[in-house]
Amino acid sequence: MPISLSRLQAIVGDANVLDQSAVAQRATHHWDASPMQALALVRPANTEELSQVVKACHDANQRIVTHGGLTGLVDGNKTTNEELVVSLERMSSIESIDVAGRTMTVQAGCVLQRVHEAAKDQGLLYALDLGARGSCTIGGNISTNAGGISVLRYGMTREQILGLEVVLADGTVLDSMNALMKDNTGYDLKQLFIGSEGTLGIVTRAVLRLRADTSTKNTAMLAFDTFDQVCDTLAHMNATVGSLLTSFEIIWNQFYRLSTNANVGGSPRAPLPDHAYAYAIVESQGTQPEADMHTFEQAMASALGKDIITDAVIAQSEKEREDIWTIRENVDLFACHHPTFSYDISLPINVMDTYLSDVKAKLTKSWPNMVMYAYGHLADSNLHITIAPDTKQGDVKVDKQGTLSEQLTHEQQQWKSQCNEIMFKALQPVRGSISAEHGIGLEKKAYLHYSRSEAEINTMRLLKHTLDPKGILNAGKII
Repeated sequence: MPISLSRLQAIVGDANVLDQSAVAQRATHHWDASPMQALALVRPANTEELSQVVKACHDANQRIVTHGGLTGLVDGNKTTNEELVVSLERMSSIESIDVAGRTMTVQAGCVLQRVHEAAKDQGLLYALDLGARGSCTIGGNISTNAGGISVLRYGMTREQILGLEVVLADGTVLDSMNALMKDNTGYDLKQLFIGSEGTLGIVTRAVLRLRADTSTKNTAMLAFDTFDQVCDTLAHMNATVGSLLTSFEIIWNQFYRLSTNANVGGSPRAPLPDHAYAYAIVESQGTQPEADMHTFEQAMASALGKDIITDAVIAQSEKEREDIWTIRENVDLFACHHPTFSYDISLPINVMDTYLSDVKAKLTKSWPNMVMYAYGHLADSNLHITIAPDTKQGDVKVDKQGTLSEQLTHEQQQWKSQCNEIMFKALQPVRGSISAEHGIGLEKKAYLHYSRSEAEINTMRLLKHTLDPKGILNAGKII
């Protein structure tokens, strides 16, 4: 039997337990307006209340799915009418900032952008940054080990976390709220929960590592005739700009044209002609305005002198910088097609171009009018690819944006499965990853064997059974 809602109400109060009809008034996802499905939704105010809720669910064998900002892309948040949603929306405080120690202690429901702003107010920086910054939460970032646009310099979420507090499947509170850079006292237990997608425990609080704020940003968009030029330029920028290099993002031609030619309000004009093979956004950040700008401009000039860049434009204002980044972040425009299938993969840089050519050839055999949009964090070996299998080739002019919540027909679901198999199977020979930064959830569970060995998957199962023997936490996700 499902857990009694009155038992949950006794813990968190009547107003913080939403029944099935109230839950249906909420959207399923940030990009899916369809009604949410769940037995109920409970909103604890603090760790103690959450611990009691989880213990009650453990006693009743009640399955739980934890919700943060609902910006994930692999159905890790998906629920049924038999599952209880635990929302951390009331646990959203920034508890403290230690300026000398460069740490911030936050609750898991805190939105990433609030963390950025609070750190900046103290002359500090929280280095994790991604497009969903205004909606995603720290707990969600931790549970998926989110990446984003600054991984090249600062690493994934894992590198930003010093301590965690986690509620385990039986309600036990695991306090690993360490604020130390160095602590070699046995197993680093927090690492088990970073990237575990809520299947091993529920993150409630975290100690975040802060850095010195980078007051200067130098940004350029570059154009290339070949992929070899892209790779040569990445090596050149690493050698000349060095540790100041924060981002090196690649955009292949098809996405560049979609983003800059779209007839949609707010779309930026093309800063460079739209006939190049590929483009890159390069950004350095530092604290010495004149010296940093000189280093950046000299790096651009010497790259042009070596003929490894076809064309370049350097942002001369914050507005120009934002316009350049908008080209990269204009992913909502993919909704002009239906259906679209999106991928988040990692593979060695030196095989990226061959991989794209090979999978494009295989996809075109099934869908002659297929369009592939490719872009991503090149320096992090991470590509994002969106496939529109059923569209006309040629320049895409977008008159309006569609909706990402459109449902797939049975035939389109078959297309997606076929496309998944092509995209993921091709990663296995090059030891690539089917998920660079979005996780596994339900979407990629069937393809995990292309990136993980049988021994690895069995060890994951062992960890799951050990920490959640009743299987109540985000059941059925990952493995």
